[in-house]
Order: sequence, then structure tokens, then C-alpha cells
Amino acid sequence: MIRKVAVLVMDDVAPFELGIACEVFGSDRSAEGLPSYDFKLCSPDGGPVRSHVGFGIVPHADLTPIPDADLVIVPPHDDTVSTPPAVLDVIRAANANGARLLSICTGAFILGEAGLLDGRHCTTHWRHTEKLAQRFPAAIVDPAVLYVSDGNLLTGAGTASGIDACLHLVREVHGSAVATKLARRMVVPPHRDGGQSQYVETPMPASDGGGSLEPLLAWLVANLERQLTVEDLATRAHMAPRTFARRFKAETGVSPHDWLTGQRVLLARRLLEDTELGVDAVATHAGFGDAVNLRHHFSRRVGATPQSYRRTFRDR
Repeated sequence: MIRKVAVLVMDDVAPFELGIACEVFGSDRSAEGLPSYDFKLCSPDGGPVRSHVGFGIVPHADLTPIPDADLVIVPPHDDTVSTPPAVLDVIRAANANGARLLSICTGAFILGEAGLLDGRHCTTHWRHTEKLAQRFPAAIVDPAVLYVSDGNLLTGAGTASGIDACLHLVREVHGSAVATKLARRMVVPPHRDGGQSQYVETPMPASDGGGSLEPLLAWLVANLERQLTVEDLATRAHMAPRTFARRFKAETGVSPHDWLTGQRVLLARRLLEDTELGVDAVATHAGFGDAVNLRHHFSRRVGATPQSYRRTFRDR
């Protein structure tokens, strides 16, 4: 069970994600039949800290509650600044004492500095996943998910995915009925399908050095509904197929098939968001041919089915 919750706050803490932790675990809703917790905001010296938008936050305590907490939450902080050794020590102590550790967004970097991501599945905001993997090469970073649970470690992706991670933890500890009731109280879905890939913009990749294939890429974007082979594209580029395939990968970083599939998925996303076309029509316009092929590639690239993606974004 979770009774004691300690949240780390230091200068440049992100207030939105901190607010998620406070909303889920810091609000006493026992009168509504929901769990309540011994909740503490903890700063390195117990004094006020400055949020990254400039206003001050007054914590409850210094780092003392963290080693004995049942749950330690690490919201995002400036990942370019080294974490004080005393902070890393208490996080390691909490881990050794069997606490659950929950990071949101770049909070994962602090867990990495404490050595707690080595050999563990984890995530962070999609803008920072590559950096996280580079800084902590022993970590197993998944860039596509909203959150990852690995033993006592739960890492959430960017911003609002902290809600998903916190509700997942509530569901795991207290059951689905409690998590659903809390989600209804917060006016959020109790569970979101798909991963953070569906929120990543994927514009047409630019080729290196002004690249000779740019006119072809522009033409392809305007003609994605056509069924084209590598041979067709090579002919249009006035190259042999093998030469074309090598040149294409050198300029875009991916194969012609992968590039076309990515652009077709991007077009399908736009059609699902901005039109009332049925899934079959979207598949045709995006060059997938049929709904089965669209669902296959869309789900692999986006982490959600076309129907669930449309439900998420139709009111956007």
C-alpha cells in the first residue's frame, strides 16, 4: 500500500507536472471514498524553491521524508543542471527501502543520475528520449509510450502523460474502481489508448546539403495516393534502382518504403483530424489502399488505431 508520499521539488521545477502529483496524491478526498496520503513536498534544505516560470513554492519539509516514503515522485527539473549529491543519496535510500519511484518527463534524468535506470525500461518526453538514452546508455528507453512500469520504477512521458502514469499507479495499488472514480473526479479519461507517438509532429525530413531528391520528395508528398515502387521512383529520378535507394537513404536517413509509409501515416492523421472521411476513404486518399493496411501501419507508427486516434483529436 501507499501511505507516505514524498515529492522532490528543486529550483526550476515544472509547475504543471508538480500540480499533477499534488492533485492525485496531495488532495484529501477521503470524504468521497478515495484514498488519502501523508503528502510532503520536499526541497533540499526545506526552504522555498522557484518554479521554472518564476513563482515560488513553499515545501513542507527538507529531504528527511524521502527515504521512508512509500512513493517518491520526481517531477521535471532542468536536466542540464547536475542534481545535488544529497538528493541522489535519499532517492537511492528510498529505492533500497522498497519505495515506488515515479518520474514525470525530465524527472527521469534525476533517476538516471542516481543510477536507477540501468537495465530498466523507462521513458521521458519524446523531445528528450534520445538525450536520455545517450546520457544513460544502460537504460532501456522507450520513446513511444505514455508511461513505463518496471518493478518499483514508473516513468511517465511529457506533461499530461503524468496524469496517465499517476492513474496507472492508483489502479495498480487501489484497483480499477478507485482509479476510475478519481479520473471522473479529475474530469480525465481513466485510461488513454496509444503512446506519445500520436502527439509527435513528423514533418517531411529535410535532405542534407540541399539534396538532389528534394523535387522528388515534394512531388511524392503531393501524390501519396499513387501506388509506387522503388523502380517507379528511380525512373522518375533518372537513376538505377540500387543507386536511387542508396541516394534516398543517404539524404533522408530511411528507405523509400519507410519514408513513404511515414508520410502516408502523417496524411492519414490529418485526414482523421480535419475531415469526416470514413476510414476506408482515408486509407485510399493516403495511399494505403484499404482500411486493413491503414490500421496495420497506423497502429505501428502512432500507437493507436485510426478510430481511437480520431476520437482523441476530433474536437481539437
